Amino acid sequence: MTTYRESRALSPPLPEARGAVSASVRTALRDGTAVALPPESVADADPFGDDLQLALYVLYELHYQGFDRVDDRREWDPDLLRVRRRLEDRFLGAVREAVAPGEGEGDTADEALAGLLVEPLGYDTTSMTHFLQREGTREQLREYAALRSPYHLKEADPHAWVLPRLHGRAKAGMVAVEFDEFGAGHPESIHARLFADLMADLDLEIRYGHYVDATPAEALASVNLMSTLGLHRALRGALVGHFAVVEVTSSPGSRRLAQAMRRTGAGPAAEHFYDEHVEADAVHEQVVRREVVAGLLADEPHLEPDVAFGVRATVLVEDRLAVRLLNAWRAGRSALRRPLPR
Repeated sequence: MTTYRESRALSPPLPEARGAVSASVRTALRDGTAVALPPESVADADPFGDDLQLALYVLYELHYQGFDRVDDRREWDPDLLRVRRRLEDRFLGAVREAVAPGEGEGDTADEALAGLLVEPLGYDTTSMTHFLQREGTREQLREYAALRSPYHLKEADPHAWVLPRLHGRAKAGMVAVEFDEFGAGHPESIHARLFADLMADLDLEIRYGHYVDATPAEALASVNLMSTLGLHRALRGALVGHFAVVEVTSSPGSRRLAQAMRRTGAGPAAEHFYDEHVEADAVHEQVVRREVVAGLLADEPHLEPDVAFGVRATVLVEDRLAVRLLNAWRAGRSALRRPLPR
């Protein structure tokens, strides 16, 4: 009988720094000191770049799994929270600027979601999942799984932050979806565990945080956006918008990824992870749109621009990640910061 290895049994080591900002955060956590970070360092940092995104990711991880040899009490360290706020402001400010509706464009949740509800005809050359379905190699699927692992090994955790901030229909709908994500009472069916099984099929290390050093900024930004929106009550509407995008796009995207896994002989667990999402997320989409989004806006209609922002912000970071991956793969290069061992 095979003994299952829990991917989150241990906290990971601190990742390597990628610049002055992430080095300052890393040193403070390693040494138990305050962050020595001049204000201009954050102001000058690329809001979508490796340095800022890694620093923000590390600070957010204190609320999830923490790090080996880092005191868990640093989670609420006032100095670290002040630094995190500055990084968040820089990141969110850039996102808001990039997705601000143009003249004549609407700012409703329905308008923001409209383009996601229609599947493109034929092969969408801008889509990661279309590429992997038709052309992706097993090695590219391994890269995709590795860079998605910082989220999928804690799948649905960032969205759970919003539960205490909802009530009525929105809360009931959100809990129903999250219950499925967390295995509906069966630990072997928790989606994070299913993803660890997928990684094992692809000969990847399943330990939580193992591939962070190889994960590009665009993928860290995707994870960071969830944490940013989830950890702030003021952004609960945007978190619901983010969740709507995840569920609306998951079923068709998962269908393509399941086909890619079969075509490349990735293995039964790799196929099962995406097969599970095809069926479950088709139902989740309806619950999220009709209960979570509609329920929230029925109770708090003033949050509609926030929901629309969450939708557009999610599309922005995912589109940036798609450009990174497709440009690398079509050029015959690794999309990671360092290639995986074969």
